[in-house]
Amino acid sequence: MTTTQRARYTPYKSFAEFYPYYLSEHRHPVCRRLHFFGSLGALFCLARLAVTMNPAWLVAALLWGYGLAWIGHFAFERNRPASFRQPLYSLLGDWAMFRDILTGRIAF
Repeated sequence: MTTTQRARYTPYKSFAEFYPYYLSEHRHPVCRRLHFFGSLGALFCLARLAVTMNPAWLVAALLWGYGLAWIGHFAFERNRPASFRQPLYSLLGDWAMFRDILTGRIAF
C-alpha cells in the first residue's frame, strides 16, 4: 500500500497531521489555481450574501468553491477530492492553501 493509499484510510488526529497529505493531493498547478479562484469566488458570494441576505448566494458560494475545486481534481489531478473522505479537514485545507498561495509559501 502506498503512502497516499494509507493516508486515505488513516484517521487524522489533527489538522497539522492532515495538511501534508492534503498538499500532496494538490500538486498540479492548475488544480491549485482552480482551488484558489474557487475560494475567491466563494468569498465574493458570501460577501453578496451578507449584503443582500439572499440565501441563493450561499448556494452559489458552495457551487463556485466546490465546483472549481472538483474540476481541478477530476480533470488535472485525476484523484478523488479529499472533501469526500475528510470534509472538515479538507475545508480547512482549502483555506490554509489559499493563505499559503497568497503569502507565497505555495506556488500559484
